[in-house]
Formats: sequence, C-alpha cells, structure tokens
Amino acid sequence: MGVSGCGKSSVGAALAARLAGVYVDGDDLHPPANVAKMSAGIPLTDADRWPWLDRVGARLALADDTALIGCSALKRVYRDRIRSLVGAPVSFIHLDGTKETILRRLEARRDHFMPSALLESQFAALEPPGADEQAITVNIDQPLDMVVAAIIAALEEEQL
Repeated sequence: MGVSGCGKSSVGAALAARLAGVYVDGDDLHPPANVAKMSAGIPLTDADRWPWLDRVGARLALADDTALIGCSALKRVYRDRIRSLVGAPVSFIHLDGTKETILRRLEARRDHFMPSALLESQFAALEPPGADEQAITVNIDQPLDMVVAAIIAALEEEQL
C-alpha cells in the first residue's frame, strides 16, 4: 500500500517471486471510469474508490496465503473495507517515501494513467497504518532488493 509511485508494482512482483506467491496489480482492478478520471488529472473520491476496493477485497478473498495485491489503501477505512471483504487476516505493507522521491519516480515513468499532478491529493488522503493494524512500514529510499529484504525480515520478525 502507499501513494502512487511508491513502488507497489515493482516491490509487489519482486516480493511475490521471493515468497513463491502471486502478485496482482490493483491498477488492473480499477473500473474504466476511474482510470479515465485519473488520466484526466481528477482525483478519485471515496465514492469512486468503493467499487475498486470491493474488487480488491473480492480478489484477495479468492487467493491463498501468498497472494499480494498492490493497492493504495490510503485510508484506514479503505483497509478496513478490504479486511471485511476478505474475512480473514490481511497484512498491509506500507511503502513509505518522501514526496520528492516519489515525484521523481512519477515524472520518470511512462505509459501510466496516473499523472504526477495527483501526487499531492494522494499524500493528502494518506493515513499511515496505525499501531493497532496488522501492518509494517518500509522506507522505499533504497534499492529494490533492499526494500524486499527489509519486508521479508519484518514479516519474519512480526510473524505477519
């Protein structure tokens, strides 16, 4: 989980490979209307996000223990919605980074519907996981293999 550009797709795919799991990109679960809205530089509202979060939760509910879905899950209420749909424990990995780092990443990527102009709205909506949530936070300002290693170490330590 995390704002657009934090590395959910790259980290998710690499982590799934290390864990012999399956990675699903939450971007692929967005309804076409959401993609069109974001492509036009218009931030999603909660009403826009609910159907998408329902798809994320439904997809995760069908998966086994080694499934990972890259999803912004910016607010606690979004994470709670996913948890309720799954009906089983869900661990969240918060990919945390500075606006500057993430803006550089967004500006460098091509062929993605999410413009860098929406980054501010993402950070405005972000509610990092609380201590009472089943979550770990990892700093993304390091090479991909180090981010993945940090996640695996935290998963082993926390037994998530």
